[in-house]
Amino acid sequence: MNKQERYTKVLEYFETNVGFVETELKYSNPFELLVAVILSAQCTDKRVNLTTPNLFKDYPNAKAMAVASPETIFNYIKSISYPNNKAKHLVGMAKMLLNTFNEIIPSEVDDLVKLPGVGRKTANVVASVVYQKPTMAVDTHVFRVSNRIGLTTNAKSPLQSEKQLVKFIPEYLVPRAHHWLILHGRYTCLARKPKCKDCPINMFCKHFEKQLLKQNTSKNVKL
Repeated sequence: MNKQERYTKVLEYFETNVGFVETELKYSNPFELLVAVILSAQCTDKRVNLTTPNLFKDYPNAKAMAVASPETIFNYIKSISYPNNKAKHLVGMAKMLLNTFNEIIPSEVDDLVKLPGVGRKTANVVASVVYQKPTMAVDTHVFRVSNRIGLTTNAKSPLQSEKQLVKFIPEYLVPRAHHWLILHGRYTCLARKPKCKDCPINMFCKHFEKQLLKQNTSKNVKL
C-alpha cells in the first residue's frame, strides 16, 4: 500500500464512520476558544474544562481580561500546568487583541502567532475551528498517530508532520482530519499501549503491519 492509498483508506473510514467532530474544549465564542487552547498546552482538555467556567464568567472578553493582573488570573488557573506563565500570556494576549486587533480574533496564522502564548499549534487550531481554514494543528497525538499509521514519513518535528499531512489531505477535510487524528490518539492509538487489535483502521496501519510481520517471523523461527 503506497502513501496515497493509505491516506485515502484512512480518511474514507473516518469520514464514513466518525463524520463531524469538534474540539472537546468547551467554549461559546472565539475568544473563549483562544483562551482554552492556550491553557490546554501540556494539559488535558478535561482539566481545562473544569478551570475555565469561572474564568470566563469573570473575564468574558479581551477588554475585561486586559485590565486584570497576571496574579489575579493565576488564581483562576492555578490547577492547570504552568499557571504562572499562562496567566502572563493570557493578560498579554488580551492586551494585544485590544490594542492591535480591535478585539477581533485574527483569522491568519501569521497574525495569531504574534499573540503572547500562541504558538503555531494554537494558531492552527483557532484558524481551523473558528474560520475553517485548512490548517493542521499537530499536537502529540497527531504527531504520534500520523507517524504510526504511516501518513507521515521521517517527520522529526510537528512542522514537518504538518507539511506532509496538508499535502495529502484535501483542504476541505483538514479541519475535521485534525480532530479525527487527535481523538484516535486519545482513545485508541495510545502512547504506551495502542489498542491495535481493536483499532478499526489497523488494516491500513504501517505499525500494525510491522507487528504482524514480527509475529509471523517469530512463528516461522519456532517452527
